[in-house]
Amino acid sequence: MHMMAVILLFRISITAHVWNGGSVRKSEVSVCGADTQPFPGQSYGSRGKRRRRRRRRLGKKCRIVEDSGTSRKNSEQIMNNSTLGAVLLALLFCLHTVPSTVSSEVTVITDPKFSAPIANVTAAVGREATLTCVVHDLGAYKVAWLRVDTQTILTIQNHVITKNKRIGILYTEKKTWQLRIRDIRESDKGWYMCQINTDPMKSQTGYLDVVVPPDILDYPTSTDMVVREGSNVTLRCAATGSPAPTIVWRREGGENISLQDGELVPSVEGPTFSIPRVNRLHMGAYLCIASNGVPPSVSKRVMLIVHFPPMIWVPNQLVGAIDGQRMTLECHSEAYPKSINYWTREKGDIVPQGGKYEPVLIDNAYKVVMKLSIKVVSQADFGSYKCIAKNSLGETDGTIKLYKLPKSAINSVEAFEGRRKNKSRKGSTTFYETNDVIEDDPESTSRRKDLIVGGRNDESFEISSPAATLAPPLVVLFVLVSCTSMLPTV
Repeated sequence: MHMMAVILLFRISITAHVWNGGSVRKSEVSVCGADTQPFPGQSYGSRGKRRRRRRRRLGKKCRIVEDSGTSRKNSEQIMNNSTLGAVLLALLFCLHTVPSTVSSEVTVITDPKFSAPIANVTAAVGREATLTCVVHDLGAYKVAWLRVDTQTILTIQNHVITKNKRIGILYTEKKTWQLRIRDIRESDKGWYMCQINTDPMKSQTGYLDVVVPPDILDYPTSTDMVVREGSNVTLRCAATGSPAPTIVWRREGGENISLQDGELVPSVEGPTFSIPRVNRLHMGAYLCIASNGVPPSVSKRVMLIVHFPPMIWVPNQLVGAIDGQRMTLECHSEAYPKSINYWTREKGDIVPQGGKYEPVLIDNAYKVVMKLSIKVVSQADFGSYKCIAKNSLGETDGTIKLYKLPKSAINSVEAFEGRRKNKSRKGSTTFYETNDVIEDDPESTSRRKDLIVGGRNDESFEISSPAATLAPPLVVLFVLVSCTSMLPTV
């Protein structure tokens, strides 16, 4: 630094010296030379003598002026040299008195360093992501953010270079650069570099992972299916997302799914679900549920429809009734597509709706309960009835015979029911007597309740103890044996 100052002062002194000496000489030549030299093309004529004498006088004056100028020049040069020396001494003094901090600020060389690695960031589509780069001792160097896979410069210092309006830069505390990406897209996934323009270059990278909620694709996924009973069925479900979603099949109503080996499971995992030899029990709605941990999970409903011809089941094929009684005939039908259901008599006449006949259909999916109510049974109502179910795949029927019961049979039934009730009451009385049951005794009451069981039509019957029913015969037998032993022998 001192050497550079000395060289600078030396250049200043040379320049001053040249300026002081050269300019004076040029002025002297311009003054005297103009009067002593003739103009171009000028000649001395008749008046030449006078002019020559005049020039001699002027020449003497120039020499006097030149001598005086030379002495003046020497004195000015001495003054300039002394002034220059004083300036040099003052500058040298200033150099010695300048604080050392000035030279230290100029000569310090910084070495930037990264404070911490860039943390990897995971963000969902549509959200905002921030990558942070912290640098110490940056000095005059600059920090830039780049996209690694495309080598695109995104920002330099506080300026955004890319034309992507979703990119922003936030500079805080003179050491932290935050790259912000708004409205995240799946294409933003990848590596990002924070770079310092040192030689050699310093950089570090961070990864942005973009997660995408699951989405079920319409085209590869199965739609509602209609199949014949006994055929093989495969349901498919395709979904996208990041990470790759898992697919689970469930029944919409929560019922168990029957597998090929007969096992019942609540769900089946996988993009495909196969059902060999499908039957009517498999018919219903299935849900394809896709999830990957990124809310929300999505599902699609696939309806499986199984076609089969009608089938009829008759609970009671023979029904007895008496005149004036209300009677209901019943059939159960299963068919899909849904069947047409109606009743006929023996000769094929369709039983009309209204009047004394009241047909009712109770529909539940592919199942139908057919009921025919006869309000008042008459002699003309006895005979055979047919319940018929018909669809596009076939037709079937069931027969119920309604026959007449004699009144004596009804009386016998009523008498039997009455005796049964009386017997149960009598047995209860015997039970209480033989077991010494007291109504006010809580313990006896509890024992009685333990022996009561439920019967039909919400009736309760009390079961008598075997000892209670067998006690009188045993006593009689004991008395007879005693009397026999007391008779005299013959």
